[in-house]
Amino acid sequence: MILALSLFLITLLLVIIQPRGLQIGTSAIIGACFALLLGVVSFADVLVVTNIVWDATLAFIGIILLSLVLDEIGFFEWCAIWMARFSKGNGHVMFVYSLLLGSIISAFFANDGAVLILTPILLAKMRILKLEPKTIVAFLLAGGFISDAASLPFVFSNLTNIVTANYFHIGFSTYLSTMLMPYVVSTFVSIAVLWLFLRNDIPLHVNVELLKHPDDVLKSKPLFYLAWFFIAALMGSYFVGEQYHIPISFIALGGALLFLAIARYFKAVKPWQIIKTAPWQVVWFSIGLYIVVYGLKNAGLTTYLTHILNALNAQGNAIAIVGTGFIAAILSAVMNNMPSVMIMDIALHDIHNSALAYANIIGCNLGPKMTPFGSLATLLWLHVMAKKGVKISFWAYSKFGLLVTPPILLVVLLSLV
Repeated sequence: MILALSLFLITLLLVIIQPRGLQIGTSAIIGACFALLLGVVSFADVLVVTNIVWDATLAFIGIILLSLVLDEIGFFEWCAIWMARFSKGNGHVMFVYSLLLGSIISAFFANDGAVLILTPILLAKMRILKLEPKTIVAFLLAGGFISDAASLPFVFSNLTNIVTANYFHIGFSTYLSTMLMPYVVSTFVSIAVLWLFLRNDIPLHVNVELLKHPDDVLKSKPLFYLAWFFIAALMGSYFVGEQYHIPISFIALGGALLFLAIARYFKAVKPWQIIKTAPWQVVWFSIGLYIVVYGLKNAGLTTYLTHILNALNAQGNAIAIVGTGFIAAILSAVMNNMPSVMIMDIALHDIHNSALAYANIIGCNLGPKMTPFGSLATLLWLHVMAKKGVKISFWAYSKFGLLVTPPILLVVLLSLV
C-alpha cells in the first residue's frame, strides 16, 4: 500500500508542478513505467487499463480537435461578440449571457475546449471593452467555474463522463436523459451563486460598440453556416452510433477529421497546424495515470472506499447520492479529478446503485473547483490566463472555490435524487 500510494503521490505532484516544463502525459507515463517495474501493476493490468481508457481518450481528442477547427474559422468569437451585443451594454446581463455561452460550449465541446478557446476570446474582448482588472478577473473566475460545472449533459462533455460511462457501459441516450436535469440545475444555480459573490465587481454599463461586427471575424461565411448543420448531424450520429454499438471515439474523432478536411477545402485552416495543436499529451496522461491508480486498487485502497460507499448506500438513496458526490468532490479537490473518478469507479463497481455512478461524475466535475489543481481544465485555465498576464494566487482561488462550490454541489446532487 505504501509503495503504491507513494508512487501515485509523486506522479500526481509531477503532473501538477510540471518541473522544467515536463508535460503531464510524460509525467504520467514515467509513473506508469515505475509502477510496472516495481511490480505495483502487471502487464495484464496495463492491457486492462488501456482497454478502459482508449475510447474515452480518443473521443476527447476528437472533441478538442473539432473545437480548434471551429475556433480557427471564427465560430466561437462570432458567438462571443453576439453574446455581448445581446446584452445591450448591461454589465450584469452580459455576465449572465457569458456564463450561458460558456455552459453551452462546455456541454457540446467539453470543459477543456471551453477553457482553451473561450477564455482567451473573452479576455481579448473585455480588454477591447476597456473593463477594469477586477471586472476581468470576475468574468474569468466565473467562466472558469462554469466550464467544469456545466460539463455534465453529454458523455463527451468531460473526460470523467466518458471514462465512467464506458466503465459502467452507460449508453449515450441513457446518460443524457439522466444528466440533463443536473446540467440545467448546475448551470442556473452556478450563475445565481456566482453573480451573488461577484456582483460588486460587475459594471452597470459596458460600451459594446467598441467590438467588431460579428460577421467580420469569420474566415468563411459558407463554412460557418455549414458548421451549424455539421454539428447537428454529428449530434444525431451519437444517437445512431449507440444503436449499433459504435465506440464514441469513432464518431467524435472521425467527425473532427472530416470537418478538418472540409475546412481545408474552404482554405480556412492549415490542417497540420491544427493537428499539432491538439492536446495529444492527454492520451498518455489518461493511460499513464490510470495505470498508476490501478496500482492503488491492487494495494486495496479501493476496497476501503467500497466499504464506506456500501455503508452510505444502506442509508437510503438521497444520503448515498449526496455522500458519494461529496467524497468524489473532496478527493478531486485534493488529488485531481482524473485519478479520483478512476478510483471511485473501481470502488463503485460492485455496488448495485446506478445513481452513484452519476453522483461520482457530478462530484468529480464540480469538486475540483475548490482548488487550483483539482482538474486538468483548471490547470489549463490558469496557464492560459498567466500567459495573457492575468494571475490569480493559490489562496485567492481556493478561497473563492471553497465558498461557492459546496452549496452548488449539494443542490446539483439533490436534483439527481
